[in-house]
Amino acid sequence: MANVAVVGVQWGDEGKGKVVDWLSERADVVVRFQGGHNAGHTLVVDGTTYKLNLLPSGVVRGKPSVIGNGVVIDPWALLDEIERLRGQGVPVTPETLKVAENAALILPLHRALDQARETAAGGGKIGTTGRGIGPSYEDKVARRAVRVCDLADDEVLSLKVGRLLDHHNALLRGMGMAELNGGEILAQLRELAPKLLPYAETVWSLLDSYRRDGKRILFEGAQGAMLDVDHGTYPFVTSSNTVSGQAATGSGMGPGSVGYVLGICKAYTTRVGSGPFPTELHDDVGAQLGSKGKEFGTVTGRPRRCGWFDAVLVRQAVKVGGVKGIVLTKLDVMDGFESVKICVGYRLNGQIVRHMPALMSAQARLEPVYEVMEGWKDGIYGMRSWADLPANAVAYIRRVEELIEAPVALLSTGPERNDTIVVQDPFAG
Repeated sequence: MANVAVVGVQWGDEGKGKVVDWLSERADVVVRFQGGHNAGHTLVVDGTTYKLNLLPSGVVRGKPSVIGNGVVIDPWALLDEIERLRGQGVPVTPETLKVAENAALILPLHRALDQARETAAGGGKIGTTGRGIGPSYEDKVARRAVRVCDLADDEVLSLKVGRLLDHHNALLRGMGMAELNGGEILAQLRELAPKLLPYAETVWSLLDSYRRDGKRILFEGAQGAMLDVDHGTYPFVTSSNTVSGQAATGSGMGPGSVGYVLGICKAYTTRVGSGPFPTELHDDVGAQLGSKGKEFGTVTGRPRRCGWFDAVLVRQAVKVGGVKGIVLTKLDVMDGFESVKICVGYRLNGQIVRHMPALMSAQARLEPVYEVMEGWKDGIYGMRSWADLPANAVAYIRRVEELIEAPVALLSTGPERNDTIVVQDPFAG
């Protein structure tokens, strides 16, 4: 049986939480491998809604869950999330949750810097969640991050905080802001240490033992391929690699252990925040997609921008991410349209292009080239059988498969975990 990596292939918000929750019933372990609490995964189980940011979706099913070294962790946000889930009757303990000891921490100073930069950028802002993700990754790459393991050694912790403030206080002075007090930060971290350290683990070794025991591992991605810091619509991206290759690096497992890559995409397209969006709709159709799809960011609460399905963008994500199969979500939101459109190319400077160019100015000038198909009147909300799907909905799915050059393995027709049609079992490889 294959391990499975679940990744978004649009701009995030594709419905990964529900899919991972559905798959985790058959998995033995669930692993988060990148991002931070800027991710927002919503699960609906028997009418109860669970909103997760840092915790792997497997915790709701009581599966062993791992936060890998590729994640940046706001420890206070993590502990709050654990308590929130406990309040909903979901126990999260050091026995069921393991946190990589070499994961970098997000500190309050990172949040303050993130928000200050966005405010100063004005109209040129990137559209971050303001949760300190980018500044934390910057410190990690610059080799000055405080990591989970540092909480166990006060001497090392003091050294790390001192180095961190040498850099950040210089930045704050340059921005005309008050400098940070190292003693206050150390006091916060010392108080935190006994609460977080029980979850700390040598994750790469733990996952290797799971692999050798034949356990099925589910890798849970956050955000989407077009928000990848290398392959996305840079600079309007997140600060981590979101494609499937990061599942190996961000967990401490070899690339051969990742297995089947399952891409998640909506039957239409959405985006939160700034950045190019060739198929964005500013008309009643876009408003209808947003209303029917309840398109508001799980983390930010901001309304999502909505548009027709962009097959060019998804095909590119399929190629870059080595995607073997797709989960098509929210097809039910497309019910009732007389006709539906699929973007099959872009017009740029009078030429047709069939990929998202890397140049920011070129991305901003892209005009979508559409193919029009007949819509379907019959509602497919909650359907669980392929045979029940309207013929025009099936035709739409088949055309999507042709254009993105990947098969639809699963079809999601509603928010409940069992509102799912299985075409191909990802765990069968």
